[in-house]
Amino acid sequence: EKEREKQLILYLLRNMHIYIYIALQQLYYDPDMDKKNVAQKWLTQAQASPQAWHFCWALLRPDKVPEIQFFGASTLHAKISRHWSDLPPGQLDSLRSQLITQVGQFASGPKLVLTRLCVALASLVLHVLAETWPTAVPDLLCAFQTGESVTEADGQARCLALLELLAVLPEELQSSRIPASRRSQLRSALAVDWSSVCSLLQQLLQRPDAPCPVRERVLRCVSSWLTLDITLKDSEGLLESCLALLKESELFDTAVETIVSIISQPDCQRFADSLLKVVPQVLGLQEQLKKAVQDGDMETLDIMIYMTLLEQVDHWQGFQALVSMIMSCTGTPGHYPVDETSSSLTLTFWYTLQDDITSLDAERQTLYLQIYRPVYFQLVDVLLQKACFPRDEDYAAWSADDKEQFKTYRVDISDTLMYVYELLGPELLRSLYDKLGTLLTDTTHPSSWQDIEALLFGFQSIAETVDVSYSDVIPGLIGLIPLITANNVQLAETIMFTIGSLAEWLADHSLMLASVLPVVLHGLSDADLSVACVSALKRICRECRHDLHLHANDIMAVSQAVLVKDIHKSPQCMWIMQALGFLLSALPSDEILGKLLSLVTPHIQQLEKLASEPPSSANKLPIVHILGLLSDLFSTFDLNKQSERSEVMRPVQTQPHHNNPVVVVLQQAFPLIQTILSKWLNEPEVVEAVCAVFEKSLKTLLHDFAPLVTQLCELIGQMFSAYPQASALDLTRQLVHIFGCEKDLFSPIIALLELITNITMSIFQLGSRDHPDVVESFMQLHAQALRRKSDLYLSDHLDIKAVFYCGILSFKFPEAPTLKATCQLFTELISHCEEIPAVREVLQEDGKLLLQTLLEVIGGQSPRSLAEHFAEVLFSASRNCPSMLSVWLREALLPPGFPSSHLTTEHKEHFCQQILREQVSKRRMKDIVKEFALLSRGLQGTEYAANY
Repeated sequence: EKEREKQLILYLLRNMHIYIYIALQQLYYDPDMDKKNVAQKWLTQAQASPQAWHFCWALLRPDKVPEIQFFGASTLHAKISRHWSDLPPGQLDSLRSQLITQVGQFASGPKLVLTRLCVALASLVLHVLAETWPTAVPDLLCAFQTGESVTEADGQARCLALLELLAVLPEELQSSRIPASRRSQLRSALAVDWSSVCSLLQQLLQRPDAPCPVRERVLRCVSSWLTLDITLKDSEGLLESCLALLKESELFDTAVETIVSIISQPDCQRFADSLLKVVPQVLGLQEQLKKAVQDGDMETLDIMIYMTLLEQVDHWQGFQALVSMIMSCTGTPGHYPVDETSSSLTLTFWYTLQDDITSLDAERQTLYLQIYRPVYFQLVDVLLQKACFPRDEDYAAWSADDKEQFKTYRVDISDTLMYVYELLGPELLRSLYDKLGTLLTDTTHPSSWQDIEALLFGFQSIAETVDVSYSDVIPGLIGLIPLITANNVQLAETIMFTIGSLAEWLADHSLMLASVLPVVLHGLSDADLSVACVSALKRICRECRHDLHLHANDIMAVSQAVLVKDIHKSPQCMWIMQALGFLLSALPSDEILGKLLSLVTPHIQQLEKLASEPPSSANKLPIVHILGLLSDLFSTFDLNKQSERSEVMRPVQTQPHHNNPVVVVLQQAFPLIQTILSKWLNEPEVVEAVCAVFEKSLKTLLHDFAPLVTQLCELIGQMFSAYPQASALDLTRQLVHIFGCEKDLFSPIIALLELITNITMSIFQLGSRDHPDVVESFMQLHAQALRRKSDLYLSDHLDIKAVFYCGILSFKFPEAPTLKATCQLFTELISHCEEIPAVREVLQEDGKLLLQTLLEVIGGQSPRSLAEHFAEVLFSASRNCPSMLSVWLREALLPPGFPSSHLTTEHKEHFCQQILREQVSKRRMKDIVKEFALLSRGLQGTEYAANY
């Protein structure tokens, strides 16, 4: 019987390749996904089986097709890397010798099979290097160096196979699932063999008869071994050899990458002498660099960037020459991206050099600032020259894509200038100001608008993000701006952006507003300046609103005129209304209402006209637009906002302003809004626009909104009854947040909450799957209500149990925002289990159902970003009802295979213990949930788990 069983096993092993071939054919070519999945599962099981140690060799026989051979090599790697403990006793030497033999046999290809075999052999080396095969690397070098010339076919193939093996060895160390301490031990063990590996690689690079594929593979091998933290000192010979290869065009790209890898090692600056040895070689690339710039081929530049060495004071002139070479690249003649595309590659270098300078100790920093400050001033001149627009006729011929790339390039230059300011300080602004003043006042040398624009662009780049309040040149700049004749769109735009960037400075120097505000108001009527001009106006009104009283009439008149004429697109119209909101809210109280009514009346009259017409697609957009204008106006109309100059904190709860102007307007417009809704209730865009008017007003007015609450509750109820929408729920949530604790307004709010809850329950009963936004907002509403005013749920008419069961159903939704909102609801709900009897009752009755549903979601395919929110639900239960949670956990996890067949009884018990113990750290609870999710999906220990 045993002999028959043995013969059967041998038969299966001899014919395994047939089954594998059939499975691979099914996996690669069968259109049926179910069959593909079955084949994939079977092949994975075959690789994991103990018999795989035997049948893998049969799959590698020369008579097998490459697909089978590749699977055999992959099986070997899988067994060695994941199932090393399955290796039969006494088989290590045999496995090692067979693998080495197979690598030699496949040296001539197929390449995929060779690489996989090399990876398998590399994995074996990592398993035994430290303990039983410390001479692995020298032994492998001997095994594959047969003395044959690398120019002969067999010799070249074996050499390439050896180089492939050497290249994948550090890569396998990096990618393998090895404990950190073991990885460090192996890295050190491999680094010991670097000298012998380096010697071989250098010999191959220096051999004039070495074929190009061999030297290219050598370069890849060098880059791979550098991941083992090989020092520059230990690879300086290779660095010199790589630099010599830059003259060979077919190896140029790979050589550059390798050189950069060598000289960008973290500690390379500790080995200054090694770098000094190759500086002459790098400087010798100057002519090659010039040609590369002309050809738009800038790989050489990478070497220059990494060769700058600060610490060598005695040799700074040599490195200064390198910096000059890079400066010439930054200033490549022509306009980006039409004439050249290389200068942008150098910008990162200037950041790096500046960081190196500022990280030095005080004494050396002072020394290098003396050397490099002039260089950085020169850099500013070069960058501003590169930022210049081309001649008008040339720019007009550029494509839209070229213009967009140039715009992005200027943003990069702007960021660089801002960073350089940290090094050069106020002296940079003084330099820019002097040059601008010369351009504008020197009549003997007429200046181009491009030069003026570039200098303003430099000012704006710095003022946009840097505090320039202490600069003594800004008043002079403000005085120069009105002298500029802006007869070009690009120049005019930059003027506007510059003014906008100085808005905070103008707030502290309000007398200067009279110089620049007319410039902005004049540009407001030019559609070509829309974004820049409106942006400047908004920033001035926001920052300087307390100083604009004298200019208010002019701002209002010009703004109203351009709004009536439809000069600007909708987003810019919204910005204008926001600007006017800032302006009006800071005026004397006796002027606000009159100016507000004069502003909104034309728009309300137009809205009345549109409301009187039958609904159509033609008048829907204007209605939404006007409602949007009102929303944005009210969003910044904040009478409670105190002057920032007084530095008085805004109180948490402000006293209502009687007859708030916005409330007056909304009360007058309320019947009109009701009329609009009666005709457009089925149009989500219109309903959202109406809700936005009230929601933004609520957020700004806070308790001043109180006179409108009762009316608004009735309106929301009508809206939601006719056509449930998320926007109505979000508006209700704001009402609950602000007025939930107001006794006088308790009645209409709870009535609305009851109505909305009953309607949403009917949606769940009919099928809520098509309304994830409504479900999400419903969950958020009740979470807010529980957080803000939990005693709302003491009402007999507000069914918290129904909300509970709606939440259970919401866990079935795949949308992450809906699941997040559901978690927030249950986190809050559980925290009130002691004070709200209905919550305690529903948890006692169906807390197990909640936990089952939650565990099912955790163990399913929910997004990893939700782990924190699932953990918060469990954390709330652990803190607020631990005894019930203990029962729920053990009952829910009792059924075998729930929530996943990957979980053992031990896994479940450990999970229960961890959950019940954790009542202090939410972060720890998140880790517990994450681990449980990975176990449930069978992903623990995988690459996915490492990124989870």
